[in-house]
Amino acid sequence: MAKITVPTVAEMARGTMTRQYIDQRTREWSRKVVKKARIRLHVSGRDRVPPDGVFVYMSNHQSHMDIPVLYCTMPSTTVRMVAKTELFHIPVWGRALRAAEFIEVDRANHAQAIASLERAADQIAGGVSVWIAPEGSRSKTGAIGKLKKGGFHLAKRAGVPIVPIAISGTLQVLAPGTISMSYDVPVFVDIGEPIDVTSRSVDELSSEVRVFLENNVRNQP
Repeated sequence: MAKITVPTVAEMARGTMTRQYIDQRTREWSRKVVKKARIRLHVSGRDRVPPDGVFVYMSNHQSHMDIPVLYCTMPSTTVRMVAKTELFHIPVWGRALRAAEFIEVDRANHAQAIASLERAADQIAGGVSVWIAPEGSRSKTGAIGKLKKGGFHLAKRAGVPIVPIAISGTLQVLAPGTISMSYDVPVFVDIGEPIDVTSRSVDELSSEVRVFLENNVRNQP
């Protein structure tokens, strides 16, 4: 974390930080993490998503390793993530997240959560794709949890397609609640077709994303 946080804060202090700088630093950091963990990454479906498009990406959530894996595989150049408020309270790290346009959400504060989605919609209007894990927290078993509705409302409000992504294997790399990492693990990322949000209800969108995840996440219990 320090290798991306410290330069980001330094650029912020100098007033020279740009969106392109954050894009570059985030992807460089992600590639280094994936390489250091010796993850054997297998990606399918990247050609389904135009790299210059703006989307709401939605994936299942198995591990903290999902983040670098996704940044190595999401087709869009500029992507910011919705992250829990606790991360923004970490000294220095929280400042870097805010400066880099990551989106803070407090699950315990409904009004703040709604305001966060409003800010995310503004960022989407400015050309930023957004990743959100609709399960809300990491799965301890690999099973797909209940999908929360906030991300689907966001996509509808912003009027941009949802790209579903199924991640398999990061649970075996770094399981929730552990600091022990496994190496040389195969990780599969399956990227689905963009889902048009204009003709579907929030419930229909949630059901479609859930079906995609259940059909494509491997080794579910």
